[in-house]
Amino acid sequence: MCHNKPDKGEQYKIWAASKHASAMKVLKGDEAKDPKCLKCHSTAAANAKLAQETITNAEGVSCESCHGPGSVYKTATIMKDKAKSLASGMIEPTEKVCKTCHNAESPTFKGFDYKAMLAKIAHDDPTTK
Repeated sequence: MCHNKPDKGEQYKIWAASKHASAMKVLKGDEAKDPKCLKCHSTAAANAKLAQETITNAEGVSCESCHGPGSVYKTATIMKDKAKSLASGMIEPTEKVCKTCHNAESPTFKGFDYKAMLAKIAHDDPTTK
């Protein structure tokens, strides 16, 4: 897996240790089936096509929730160039993107400091600077 190699930034390892990866674990009882909760706690629930093809709710908030469908920009020739990745459909996780879930609609919302949270999940590929 390219996104788990030390020379590429170990993005998978960083994600796996994050709250995004375990987002489903905090949902209790009926919350785990509630579409209002699942839209932010599960990439699979937010995208029915993905759920049928490749991922499950248990995976929590995975790459495609923040970066868009990888199938449109995943090739090495595109991924090595950030501008090409963005032009091909990769989503830059801006504050606006994050706030689609990190907002007052959540019953546990306590504010959202974009810069502080971004620093906690930073996972850049050092080869694409």
